[in-house]
Formats: sequence, structure tokens, C-alpha cells
Amino acid sequence: MDLHDLAGQRFSRRLGVIRTALAFALLSGFFSAQAQAAVAGLTLAQAQQRALDRSRSLPARDASIAATRELAVAAGRLSDPVLRAGIDNLPISGAERYNIGTDFMTMRRIGVMQELTSSDKRRLRASQLHGTADKASAEKEAEIARIEKDTALAWLDLYFARQAADLVGQQVAQAQLDLQAAQAAYRSGKGGQGELFAARGRVVAAQDKVSEFDTRVRAARSMLSRWAGPDADAATADMPNLDQLRLDPDAVDSQLAHHPEIAALDREAGIARTEAQLAEANRHPDWSVEVALQQRGQGYSNMVSVGVSVPLQWDRKNRQDRELAARLLRVDQVGAEREERLRGHAAEIRVMLDEWRSGRERIARYRRELLPLVADQSAAVLAAYRGGKASLSDVLAARRNELDVRLQALQLEAETARRWAQLNFLYPSSRSMPAMPNQPEARP
Repeated sequence: MDLHDLAGQRFSRRLGVIRTALAFALLSGFFSAQAQAAVAGLTLAQAQQRALDRSRSLPARDASIAATRELAVAAGRLSDPVLRAGIDNLPISGAERYNIGTDFMTMRRIGVMQELTSSDKRRLRASQLHGTADKASAEKEAEIARIEKDTALAWLDLYFARQAADLVGQQVAQAQLDLQAAQAAYRSGKGGQGELFAARGRVVAAQDKVSEFDTRVRAARSMLSRWAGPDADAATADMPNLDQLRLDPDAVDSQLAHHPEIAALDREAGIARTEAQLAEANRHPDWSVEVALQQRGQGYSNMVSVGVSVPLQWDRKNRQDRELAARLLRVDQVGAEREERLRGHAAEIRVMLDEWRSGRERIARYRRELLPLVADQSAAVLAAYRGGKASLSDVLAARRNELDVRLQALQLEAETARRWAQLNFLYPSSRSMPAMPNQPEARP
């Protein structure tokens, strides 16, 4: 047997090893997915509920709301009466100095003064604080929606990062098969050194991508732990239906009018109007009434005094009127801010809706056409290789292309899922929103 035959036998044995490794790589994705599905984890709804239960900002907002409502009750009452006591006309010189009971003008006085705040002012002050509490309630709703949205994004990031890491791991196995084939071809004299270097470069690039996606998995797990606890993990078999939204795309403007952030601005506008009404009421001063008993020395009669105090608004045009003007301008300011915020939200949501629709269409196209096409191409090349009509490098290239397309489809699905979460949790999940009518299913 000459050296050429010996090299040919060695090459054939290496091809057999590579065939076995290729078959293992084709099945590794299935077994890896099955093993991953066996890992217990939290569904999206469970993760969101845990995030809400663990939140400390929500109890803080509840305390603030309760405190403001307590203040509102107090603001609706009259101010406390003032007890006033003193000595009037006490001599400080002569034979009767510092003597209370000798001079007929010296009196010991005790009385009560009450500020008479009008009922309208008290009602408006209480209404202002109730409006502040209502605004805080709307901000709490917005906080709940934000927690649910951020938790959903973290859950989805971890879900797809794991699947992407699994595909990248398959790419490493594929690159190693390429390298083994290139080495066997080079040693047998059927391949060039350039092909060998290219195969080594693909292995290094695939390994670098593994490191990148491992980092993504750890980062996504850390973010999910921030919301749902240190032991939080994404359930691998409970992906929500990304083709359904609680938001009706045909009624974006009307639904956004009830968005928690817009509702908070509505409450703020109500507060501004109440403050303007209160400034108008303050143009009429509050009176104070005082009643006092004055006791004099023996031989002199006691006395009673009654008095009224009225603030003099001598510069109303530069004080009370300007305060009223400022409050009215504040009403205009809040109204303009609300309208601007509503327009901005509507534009952002329409952009996200377009991206979500486009993503669903592209995912459907991948699943309906592109993924079956590359799978059929891999099967056809493998069949041709078994029939001696294709080379091993063709088989490996087809398999490599299939993995690349699968990774592209997975990344597209991850981006579409993020848009779904941003749209679906504009409102707290506890608030029912109309579903999209007659939506076509993108999933086969």
C-alpha cells in the first residue's frame, strides 16, 4: 500500500468521524431545547406579580396618598381658636408700681380669638389636597404599569438570550466540524492552507459570540432578579401570545386619554383650577373675632371686650390680583403640557405599533418560507452528499447557513417581543382594555 492510499484511508476514517459529529450537531439543538424546557421557572405573569409584591415604591405611594387625604380632612376645618391672656395698664412707676389691684385702669385680661375662614376657602383647600391624592393615585397606576413593563422586558430578554445562546453553541459545534474537515482535507492534500485558516477564524468568531451571549444571559438574569427576586428565572415553555394586544390600534388617541401619565396630568390640571379658584377666594379677606374678659381690682367693675380684625388689602392689584393671574396661567400651562404629552405618546405608540406589525409579518415569513427553505436546503445537500454528488464542505456550509438564519429569526422575534411588552403594558394588567379585533395569527 503506497502513501497515497494510506492518506486516502485516513481521510475516509476522518470523514466517518465528521459524519457522526454532524449528526450529533443536528440533534443537539433538539436535546438542548428539551433539557432547557425541563428547567423550572416563572411565567411572565408570575414574575410580574412577584415584582409588584416586592416593590417598595408602591407602599410608599400608598402612604403618601393616605397622608394627603388625612391633610385634606384637616384643611376643611376651621383653624384652632387662639387663647389670649395678659395684663393691661399696669403701673410701672410711683407708689403703685407693679401693683395689679390698686389702679382702676389695671386689668387682668383673658380671651379667645377665632379666625373665621369662609366655607368656600376651606372646601377649596380640601379639594386641592384631594386632587393631589388623586394625582398620586394616577402616578401609582403609572408605576404599576412601569414595573410590569420592565419585568416583562427582563423576562423576555432572558427567555430569548437563552435560546440565542443555545443556537450560538450549535454554531461553535458547527465551526469545529468545519475546522476538522479543513484539517482532514489539508492533510490529505485536498484542501488549501487558506481554507484551514478560514475555518480556524470561524471557530474563534463563534467562541467569541458564545462569550457575548453568555454575558447577555447573565445580564438578563440579573435584571429579572432585580424585579422578581434573586431566584427568579424565566419559564422556557410559557411564552405569551405576542400576536394579541390589549391596546386597540384603531383607538390610540381615545385610549391614551386614559393613560396613567395623562390621567396624572388631568389631576394636576384639576389642582391648578382649584388653586385658581382659591386665589380668587383669597381676594376676599378672612375676618377674626375676639372676645375677652377683663378683671380689675376690688371696688372696680369687671369688663368685657369684643373685637373684629380685618386684613386690609391695600395693594390688591400687585398682590392678590397677580397671584390669581399666576394661577390662571398655571392652568394654561398644565393644559398645554397635557396636550403635548398626549401627542408625543400617540406618535411613539404608532411607531411601536408599526414596528410590532412589521415584526409579526417578518416572523411569519421566516416561519412560513425562509426557515423551511434553509432546512430543505440542508437536507438536500446532505442527501446529495450521501449520494456522492456534493462535498462535505457543502453540507457544512448549508448547515452553517441554516443556523445563521435561525439566529436571525430568533433575534427578530426578540425585538418584536420587546415591542409587544412596551405596548401591552402601557396600562396595569389589572385594568381591562379592549382587545384587537379579528387579528390574524402570525404563528403557524
